[in-house]
Amino acid sequence: MTTFETHPDRYLHWKLQVDGPVARLLMNVDPEKPHRPGYVLKLNSYDLGVDIELSDAVQRLRFEHPAVRVVVVTSANPRIFCAGANIMMLGSSTHPFKVNFCKFTNETRCAIEDASVHSGQRYIAAVNGTASGGGYELAIACDEIYLVDDGNSAVSLPEVPLLGVLPGTGGLTRLVDKRKVRRDLADVFSTLAEGAKAKKAQEWGLIDGSFPRTKFDQAIADRAAALAREVAQQNAQRLPGKDDAKGITLTALAPKVTDTRLEYRHVTVAIDPKARTAEITIAGPEDRPPASVADLHRAGADAWALHAFRELEDAICRLRLDFAEIGLLQIKTRGDIDKVIAHGNFLAAHRSDWLVNEIVLLAARALRRLDVTAKSLFAIVEPGSCYGGLLLEAALACDRIYMLNESDKPAYLALDVLNGGALPMAHGLTRLQSRFLAKPEHAARLAAERPKLDAGQALAAGMVTAAPDQIDWDDEVRVAIEERCSLSPDALTGMEASLRFGGPETLDSKIYGRLSAWQNWIFIRPNAVGESGALKLYGQPERPKFDWRRT
Repeated sequence: MTTFETHPDRYLHWKLQVDGPVARLLMNVDPEKPHRPGYVLKLNSYDLGVDIELSDAVQRLRFEHPAVRVVVVTSANPRIFCAGANIMMLGSSTHPFKVNFCKFTNETRCAIEDASVHSGQRYIAAVNGTASGGGYELAIACDEIYLVDDGNSAVSLPEVPLLGVLPGTGGLTRLVDKRKVRRDLADVFSTLAEGAKAKKAQEWGLIDGSFPRTKFDQAIADRAAALAREVAQQNAQRLPGKDDAKGITLTALAPKVTDTRLEYRHVTVAIDPKARTAEITIAGPEDRPPASVADLHRAGADAWALHAFRELEDAICRLRLDFAEIGLLQIKTRGDIDKVIAHGNFLAAHRSDWLVNEIVLLAARALRRLDVTAKSLFAIVEPGSCYGGLLLEAALACDRIYMLNESDKPAYLALDVLNGGALPMAHGLTRLQSRFLAKPEHAARLAAERPKLDAGQALAAGMVTAAPDQIDWDDEVRVAIEERCSLSPDALTGMEASLRFGGPETLDSKIYGRLSAWQNWIFIRPNAVGESGALKLYGQPERPKFDWRRT
């Protein structure tokens, strides 16, 4: 089983150093300690294990080191920044693993950008050696990129010319959408295996600056200090007190894991391999929200919303990697809906507190992981469910919502302040807005009025797919699940990804909805992964043999 939990004391490939307002993440990949046997992690290349550590570090910087304002990402290897995803790992991996590995890597880079925009932690890529492929994609996820000018180091995206695949962790999208590199120059760069050295890279907008090796470290230190002063002024307005705050410790989740069950404190996953389904049950809070922000800080990682959504993230990642044949997730909740609403309203009322802000941001990231998971999602609303506020978003993330219409013991859906915009999808819309694209005024009215709806009211408001009564409930839900699981998983993945993100696009949604889809397709094409494909033959004397038909 894959574990997504780690700690800086156990990092094999990264070193986290914190010095006041500036932190340093040093990449020093141990080539002899891959995530699984069969390949060597040469030249600071990375695999899932390397990226799990990076994801953990980004998360801990937000919660355990809130006073950090600038994070410098660099290499402990003086001649190579990062060679990108390990080619032998990709070439020897199954198709599902490759796709889910890229998805996790994308989510890690998006978390870096999320921290920059919302958490007052800006990232500088100090590229002190060559950055190729995913190495440059890591750099381009940062706010600023500085390349050493030593006549040898370069940045490159060589996937197309060398491997017959794409820069699949956002490189193409960030080139033109984020850095706004001219299209023709981006085209040349993405087909130029050797990449661009300092002068050309700066002229084309691929980096923000360069320094000779003798001055590089001091120049980066000076820029980090200056940027930290700029961020301090911004934080003073948005998140007062953050720069002097003491963080909380993210304790281990330590779920009980078997072949058919994942059991956390608040989240339980029951897996049915034969039916190819799983039930995710999220328990609401047992208590009312804290009386004050100080009480929330004292609760730390044990605070319900923080612990529950960390568990949900972990469960989603495990389901993707270790349970690839599970095709449908039934999302369920249990608990007191009024307590869920009270917790959401507490978080909304104290959003200027740095810890409250981080909890809401983490919940939003966990829900976006659910949005882009390549499994069918059905929400089941029954008596005892607590689909309110934060947990209502889990239902709204689903492809369908089934709600039991039982008058003697009614179930409810309820909105709170957070449903109005604090938990956006990857394309920037709320799930209410995305649900009611034809009726934006209806979405706005629901967000403003925040009603509590029984089954009949929820059906009339368009909040559920169906609301069968007790007589029809079991059969209708069972048939819907069985029919869904009988359909082509490939067709369902494409259908769901297309339907979940109606409306405008953002950089994030282009990465998940467009770039990932193309990479998914390319990963099964013989031009990349056939016996004579470019990815398979990388490093071999033979040249790849392509099917030259454009499709």
